[in-house]
Amino acid sequence: MTRVLLADDQALVRSGFSLILSVDDDVEVVGEAGDGAAAIELTRELRPDIVLMDVQMPVMDGIEATRRIVAEDLAKVLVLTTFDHDEYVFDGLAAGASGFLLKNSDPEHLVEAVRTVAAGHALLAPQITRRVIEQMVAGERTVGAARSAASSGAPEPAGPAVVPAGLAQLTPREREVLELVGTGLSNAEIASTLYLGEATVKTHVSNVLAKLHLRDRVQAVVLAHRAGLV
Repeated sequence: MTRVLLADDQALVRSGFSLILSVDDDVEVVGEAGDGAAAIELTRELRPDIVLMDVQMPVMDGIEATRRIVAEDLAKVLVLTTFDHDEYVFDGLAAGASGFLLKNSDPEHLVEAVRTVAAGHALLAPQITRRVIEQMVAGERTVGAARSAASSGAPEPAGPAVVPAGLAQLTPREREVLELVGTGLSNAEIASTLYLGEATVKTHVSNVLAKLHLRDRVQAVVLAHRAGLV
């Protein structure tokens, strides 16, 4: 049973989500919150597996609430919003969210999203993943250049990519899978590219996450870029 907490400032929206999720026998809505601060308190109290988090809420917005929930390792967060803006996706994932879904998605997509995140996978369309990573990489380059300029008075050439120590533990196939994950491909697309079964790809992805101590697929994408694999 996957326990879900709903966080949205509109009661009708919460009721709608609750009705949709209640159809699934494997999902239980354990609580509702009308703002980010209440979402944090209820998450601490009820310990749900997943928090469906709206972005724009009073008292505390969903991004800050997500950041605090993830920092305390209280639950996984699936960000829901009516706005398909890059900044919401970027900020939500940077705060530690495991997925991003528009509120106008079909009901079956909402249920599938909960199942996906509950299974430990990140929920992002490949094109959204690519946009997010582009922003992350660009942001890190900007910060690095600013630090170099502040310390020496002039920007320095970028240094070599930082290679995590755990990367050496990966098998050649796992490293290959990580590289393809880094490009934003789904498991099905990776399976097609490498002529493997999708179940085999899922196993490789799980092994990569475990060996590199990564929370989810999004962190794997970020690491692949930072390590220069993509």
